Amino acid sequence: MSVFSRVTGSRLNAWFTVVAAIVVGVVVFWLPTPENPAPVSATGLSDRWQSTQVERLQDELPRSDVQPAIVVVSRDDGGPLTEPDRAAVTTGTAALGGLAAGGQVAPPQLSPDATVALVAVPLATDGGQEAVAATVAELRDALTELPADLTVEVTGPPAFTADLTKVFEGADTTLLAVTAAVVALLLLVTYRSPLLWMVPLAIVAATEQITLRALDTIIPAVGINFAGGAVTGIASVLVFGAATNYALLLIARYREELRREEDRFAAMRAALRRTAEPILASGGTVMLGVLTLLLSERELNQALAVACATGILLAMASALLVLPAALVLLGRGLFWPFVPHVGSVGREGRIWGRLGAIVIRRPVPVAALATLLLAGLALGGLGIRTGLSETEQFRVQPEAVAGAQTLAGAFPAGTTQPVAVMTVPDAVPAVTAAAAAVDGVASARPGTTGSGVAQVDVVLDAEPGTAASDRTLEALREAVAAVPGSAPAAPAGVDELSGAIVGGTVAGTYDSATADAADLRLILPLILLLVGAVLILLLRGLVAPVLLVVTVVASYFASLGGAWLLFDHVLGFPALDTSVPLLAFVFLVALGVDYNIFLVTRAREDARSAGTREGMLSALRVTGGVITSAGILLAAVFAVLGVLPLITLTQIGIIVCLGVLLDTLLVRTVVVPALAFLFGEKFWWPGRITAD
Repeated sequence: MSVFSRVTGSRLNAWFTVVAAIVVGVVVFWLPTPENPAPVSATGLSDRWQSTQVERLQDELPRSDVQPAIVVVSRDDGGPLTEPDRAAVTTGTAALGGLAAGGQVAPPQLSPDATVALVAVPLATDGGQEAVAATVAELRDALTELPADLTVEVTGPPAFTADLTKVFEGADTTLLAVTAAVVALLLLVTYRSPLLWMVPLAIVAATEQITLRALDTIIPAVGINFAGGAVTGIASVLVFGAATNYALLLIARYREELRREEDRFAAMRAALRRTAEPILASGGTVMLGVLTLLLSERELNQALAVACATGILLAMASALLVLPAALVLLGRGLFWPFVPHVGSVGREGRIWGRLGAIVIRRPVPVAALATLLLAGLALGGLGIRTGLSETEQFRVQPEAVAGAQTLAGAFPAGTTQPVAVMTVPDAVPAVTAAAAAVDGVASARPGTTGSGVAQVDVVLDAEPGTAASDRTLEALREAVAAVPGSAPAAPAGVDELSGAIVGGTVAGTYDSATADAADLRLILPLILLLVGAVLILLLRGLVAPVLLVVTVVASYFASLGGAWLLFDHVLGFPALDTSVPLLAFVFLVALGVDYNIFLVTRAREDARSAGTREGMLSALRVTGGVITSAGILLAAVFAVLGVLPLITLTQIGIIVCLGVLLDTLLVRTVVVPALAFLFGEKFWWPGRITAD
């Protein structure tokens, strides 16, 4: 750890480090931004999935860059549309030709009960999300001329794109402001100093901004599409939480050393020697954990892996290089009014010392009660439902969702998102007939035809993303693939197709759920092995690492079950998004083990002079306050994800928040010390810790 110690070897070294950090930050903001690669597909799935293969084949069709925006018109009173209403709709929508691709708009379609009129307006989508959003905005403005007693809603794929873009406008600024406010408040409460909290907050905030700018360069440079939104939101709160945690650990040890050393530079060097290893081990564990997402089928998860790993690397650098230099330059007075002087006694740890004494007296009953609590919470997840339809993704309902719901009440629910079946032109009649015969299909009709490929448009009865829709989709794929001679020529990079294939937005949602399940089966055991390996190297034993991994997994299932009870009975969420269990697991296991690392490495250090039982009790007393503060802060920061508009991010934030609180207040405080007291010296087996 001599590299970090040199940073605070003298005032000159400290100034050099601060100036170098500023220069590096400026350079990062001047880095070139590579051209962002095109997304691999609308779902982010590779071309081994049917929905992506269909996208490739649709590029061969005429006007493949056109998607319909659906104008939905109904009366405010819910009654049938009158003749004047229908005339107004026909006249008003005919004027939309200037916005439509090709300059023409089809006549309105009336629902069977005459309560809803549907008008499909083809829009060009080759200009990117911002251009689509602008066109949809113009379309909505043009429809304001319809009579006031009519409700007009625009839905369909372009409208969903526009509304998703709109709900994220200003989200980054809101997220940064709320996160910074939460961190500032908790740091102020933790340090009870009007000055000290400003230093880590300023460094952490600068680290977060440098990270976000670096991602603009790094993610496209490695060939991954960087769409921002959810990726920057998660990366932002992770950097804030992790960097502040590392700062809390370092400052607590620095304050402890200042009570032993008159020279603040020597005190910081001693603090760095003791904290560098757990911070590097903690950060390394999180980096390895998030990098497993590179194996995910989803491009979004791959971007998240790079973003979070970059953020953690910069967070460690800020905590071990920049923060120590800033602290020693500002001197002891930074801790005012509780300035640590040589020989003074800290007031921290009294509560945790008493709690440790209770646990050491009765470790078996305490561990049993804690285990029962975790098990009880985990049982809350037995009824978990997964899979959100497109209309269920938003916490605040945008117009595209409202329009889809209105449409679903009068037309088959799949009208806004027809399923695309790709075949060859000669097989269109047979494929259309096979599709129409599938149970759950509302209609099937020939669509656009190209020179070697043709599309059949299929509307499902069930709402997209539901279990009924999935069952129909599976049956549809089997039916059309069985039609002889229906296989189109495989797109580039794909092996030969065996028959007609099914894609579109509905199929993409289904394929994404299947991919998420496959990711969970692959990444879950891998991350456990990686975390276990880091702990084995750090603790030089087997028993303690295995026990720590088991406790973190237990807290994950407890947090998942507890969060589901909240989602289902309080917040009214219909289901978990299929990506949530994996992402929550990655973050909880990687972050949850941090607090065990902080506790157990200090216990191992103290056990060399006092034995395992007294070493663990001492570690609990000394680290209890800082780890609890760090855990509460990290939990609060992840809870801030709830300010973003997507249910998926809210779910991830709440699950990680609850899991971190369980790790901090129960697992690290009660379960791990109880296990150490029960196992004694065997806790470190096959390593050995002997009292001096």
